[in-house]
Amino acid sequence: MKIINIVGARPNLVKIAPLLQAMRRHGRINPVLVHTGQHYDEKLSEIFFQQMKIAQPDFNLDVGSGSQAWQTAEILKRIEPVLVDQRPDLVLVVGDVNSTVAGSLAAAKLGIPIAHVEAGLRSFDRSMPEEVNRVVTDALANYLFVTEKSAVENLLKEGHPREQIYFVGNVMIDALQQFLPVAQQSRIAEDMALIYNGNFLPFGLVTLHRPSNVDLDETLVSLLRALQTVADMVPLIFPVHPRTRQKLSQLSMRSHPNLRLIDPLGYLEFICLLSHARIVLTDSGGVQEESTALAIPCLTLRENTERPVTVTQGTNDIVGHDFETIRTKAREILGGHGKKGERPELWDGHAAQRIVEILLHEIS
Repeated sequence: MKIINIVGARPNLVKIAPLLQAMRRHGRINPVLVHTGQHYDEKLSEIFFQQMKIAQPDFNLDVGSGSQAWQTAEILKRIEPVLVDQRPDLVLVVGDVNSTVAGSLAAAKLGIPIAHVEAGLRSFDRSMPEEVNRVVTDALANYLFVTEKSAVENLLKEGHPREQIYFVGNVMIDALQQFLPVAQQSRIAEDMALIYNGNFLPFGLVTLHRPSNVDLDETLVSLLRALQTVADMVPLIFPVHPRTRQKLSQLSMRSHPNLRLIDPLGYLEFICLLSHARIVLTDSGGVQEESTALAIPCLTLRENTERPVTVTQGTNDIVGHDFETIRTKAREILGGHGKKGERPELWDGHAAQRIVEILLHEIS
């Protein structure tokens, strides 16, 4: 069975690593990796291949950056000849980025079955490009692999046949469990002077990259002021995404000594810091999941989440952009009153194996 696995952005690489490992354990599967090049620089792509021991892609489309429409169209143009030449039995896509929807569209037009890993997640906010990608990809997919029960309900309400929906757990957590022991050996904390007498000093971790947060100056300034207020309580480490760095350079805000802006981190370095943080402030869906799995209190700087299980069962609170809400919730967490949470069902490190066993059974 030949399976073409399509990745394009940093979160895709985290999710595909355990899937490729599970596929290669079965002699009946020939996994082919296609990297669209949606994320293409070292910090957002190449270092993940190195740290997660992912073999270099069989095909690299080198698409690069562009508008939503341009990037999606360019991926479509470049991936179609690969699919025609390779004639796979299945195309597997992960997540909700432009590479996900473009790969699905190309496969559907060629009559190739599609598996979507992380299907059914919904923020119900169509202003998010990722939400459009999720809905379209699920509409095209033949196998819908979901991470939480709310996703099953979403897909059923949209009319997807029950027999196409599989509740398998979360491959992001597969990767987290596998690589956490290695990440704990990272020297990032020592290099950043976050350890004293062998113990971690209190600190928080920030990620911010969604267009709704960083593209509008008013919103970004408001969030920065809230972050500075939290930084009055605890030092914050902020690995800055390139799109965020570009916007920050255009603002004339004073720096804060406890808000440390650094370059993007590799996966292992980031997981090391995340696992020891007192608080996480983020707009990333994946970080919401990872912080829940690690029992680290998380404040999501958005008005919604497509991963509600991180709120209902995990350590996540949705705080939006409201200054007072962010400050109050951060104070509660740092005072020892953050959500304790629990690990959601089937987030046990075996999701990839379940997916591969289902595909072997269904497609053989």
